[in-house]
Amino acid sequence: QVQLVESGGGLVQAGGSLRLSCAASGRSFSAYAMAWFRQAPGKERERVAVISDSGRRTYYPDFVKGRFTISRDNAKNTVYLQMNSLIPEDTAVYYCAARLGFTSVPASYPYWGQGTQVTVSS
Repeated sequence: QVQLVESGGGLVQAGGSLRLSCAASGRSFSAYAMAWFRQAPGKERERVAVISDSGRRTYYPDFVKGRFTISRDNAKNTVYLQMNSLIPEDTAVYYCAARLGFTSVPASYPYWGQGTQVTVSS
């Protein structure tokens, strides 16, 4: 199992940047593919980035491509989400999640953090 704790959310103006962190504890962090999801009020949860266990493969949906970057430091058991050029539509609770096996298609993630709020003002 792996336990996940997100941090780094907050209030930022449109055009600004935030860096989210997700610290993992438990066994074998480096064995897990990691993902960031978000959920805005009244909307379905959506993936915003995925990274493989080694960090060599990533996936981004079109609506964040070029603005968001996922990375990981397996020595620190941490995955990051660098968010640039933020827009009000990025406002949501952001969650990190873990699963065994990288995939760019929708898939189940058994492990989730509690989320961190990101609010982008116009």
